[in-house]
Amino acid sequence: MAVSQQAHEFAEFLASVSAKSSTPGLDLAIIRDIVDSNHKASTEPEGVTYAEVDAGGVPALWAIPEGADPSKALLHFHFGGSVTASMHSDRKAAGHIAKAAGARSLVVDFRLAPEHPHPAQLDDAETAYRWLLSQGYEPRNIGSTGHSIGGTLAVMLPLRLLAKGEVTPGAIVSVSPWTDLTIQNASVDENEDNDKMLSRNTLELFRGAWLQDPGVDFADPQISLVNADLTGLPPTTVHYGEYETLADDGDQFGRRLADFKVTSEVHPLPEGQHSFVLGAGRVPEVDQAIQQMGQWLRKHLGA
Repeated sequence: MAVSQQAHEFAEFLASVSAKSSTPGLDLAIIRDIVDSNHKASTEPEGVTYAEVDAGGVPALWAIPEGADPSKALLHFHFGGSVTASMHSDRKAAGHIAKAAGARSLVVDFRLAPEHPHPAQLDDAETAYRWLLSQGYEPRNIGSTGHSIGGTLAVMLPLRLLAKGEVTPGAIVSVSPWTDLTIQNASVDENEDNDKMLSRNTLELFRGAWLQDPGVDFADPQISLVNADLTGLPPTTVHYGEYETLADDGDQFGRRLADFKVTSEVHPLPEGQHSFVLGAGRVPEVDQAIQQMGQWLRKHLGA
């Protein structure tokens, strides 16, 4: 089936932003400003309002759809390899997902590397989760969502909670996750020309900024989710684009979920780009995928 014209235009948009951000000599602050402009790919979701909050010391942004179930909340983590992007770059995409799920979404503005290497991002994710609990949300009514590094954090948080013997969120939506930090999957090179946002070079730069401990093993199960023990993970759906450098990461993680008998689904998007949710409201294939994510959350939250 041929992909839509809007999908091709979205890929061209991502390519233009990537070209600008990779201009030699730019300082990191300017690169971050350019990457934040990815939000322009999404439309404003109708009937969604926003409110900035302090989530236990972590800046965050509520995306609140009209008629959202007041007992349910999503905890959403943005893209950017831990180095770029923000709650503002994800605001509209998170609003579309929240609307599909019929729940408000707390978009977390976690600290960025290299100023704040791992595990600062996961620490902020946990802090925001505990803040939601303090606001009266029950774990089973919270969905852990995100894309790219955010899709990784959406899984890392429940795994950290399980390791502490604590109750996890009720469901996970992980989009375009980075699950193998060894960067050895075939799709990294096979999709070099197809992926308009990420390349091997970008992944290596992100990894170096994020994982600064010289003793870290990139295959460590706490870092690379494809090696993690997933026992006890809540229902998890994985979406990834077939044109991503990280396509194999999504595929292998999906198989890993099945190996551990986790209630799960895996949805590869034909010719889909990395972090394709950024095309929310403009790309029909993306909107269809977001409806699937919403259905997953409606089905499993509160179950």
